[in-house]
Amino acid sequence: MASTTTLKLPKELKARITSAAQAIGKSPHAFMLEALETQARLAELRQSFIKDAVDSAAEVDAGGALYAMEDVQAYILARTAGKAMKRPKPVAGTRTRTKARTTKRTTR
Repeated sequence: MASTTTLKLPKELKARITSAAQAIGKSPHAFMLEALETQARLAELRQSFIKDAVDSAAEVDAGGALYAMEDVQAYILARTAGKAMKRPKPVAGTRTRTKARTTKRTTR
């Protein structure tokens, strides 16, 4: 169910939105809905990316596998070019750490 929200737009911004919407054959309302949806999706993706990075860092700190950048890059380039390639192997000895690092990580 839709709900109503009121936005107070500066006149200049309202004029820009109206002009941009008309140029692509949309109403200003549809244009603003699309823009808000896009920004909400980007914010959610950004939060997901940050969570994945923090989780990955915690896994590495706990002794998780590490991979050589060159091997990962070669794998990604080959795969994006449509070539078959074996997954990179972890760098030797990365799972044998006995004590996890205690470096404090912060998010932005």
